[in-house]
Amino acid sequence: MKVLAIIPARYQSSRFPGKPLIDIMGKTMIQRVYEQTSLSKIVNTVVVATDDQRIFDHVTEFGGEVLMTSEHHSSGTERCGEVIQSYPDYDVIINIQGDEPLINPEQIDLVLAQFEDDQVEIATMVKAMTDVSEVVNPNRVKVVLNHNNEGVYFSRSPIPYFVGTPQSEWLNNAIFWKHIGIYAWKRATLTKILTYGQTNLEKQESLEQLRWIYYGHDIKTVETTIETPNIDTPEDLEKVLSILKSK
Repeated sequence: MKVLAIIPARYQSSRFPGKPLIDIMGKTMIQRVYEQTSLSKIVNTVVVATDDQRIFDHVTEFGGEVLMTSEHHSSGTERCGEVIQSYPDYDVIINIQGDEPLINPEQIDLVLAQFEDDQVEIATMVKAMTDVSEVVNPNRVKVVLNHNNEGVYFSRSPIPYFVGTPQSEWLNNAIFWKHIGIYAWKRATLTKILTYGQTNLEKQESLEQLRWIYYGHDIKTVETTIETPNIDTPEDLEKVLSILKSK
């Protein structure tokens, strides 16, 4: 199995413009993500996919592999689809979020290990929620699993919903799974899902994985107990700096 890790990185961000190039204790965020991903024992090649010359030049400067891609992609998955055209001999593609400078390489390997089962087409990660405030937070994506640990449905709403049970007691009655947004696909599967049009469910929830489920693809999940912070805002940066300083 030959694995390509792709890190989509855009300069423009409504909440934090230029965040791939922010300094985090002497290294940019994109460099930290790249270096952490490179520590994976299973990934063969790491490449940054960007539409910005500043990011392209910076990755080149620190010795990373980088590819310039179109400005018109609507998702990181689409950007991955363009990248694989330049890397034709890879079997599995994993999309690494470019705003997680502390990503754990063991988690990357945990997701990729799912492809030892040849039936797996798509793999991702989930974590048990420990606070009911997360369950009701629409920014935390929830997922219901079947007996094979495949995602049956993903939602921004609390799922499952307990009728007649106070919210304060929900976590005592079931495991609520939070989706951790790291995806890996077989190459053929990624190529196929990029041919599908958007579905109503996907647009309603703003979750592209619902398109894949709608068209019949199984999404294998693996449990993690680790959650590394992503950086969406300047306030998030302070959390990451605090963690790094504590080390």
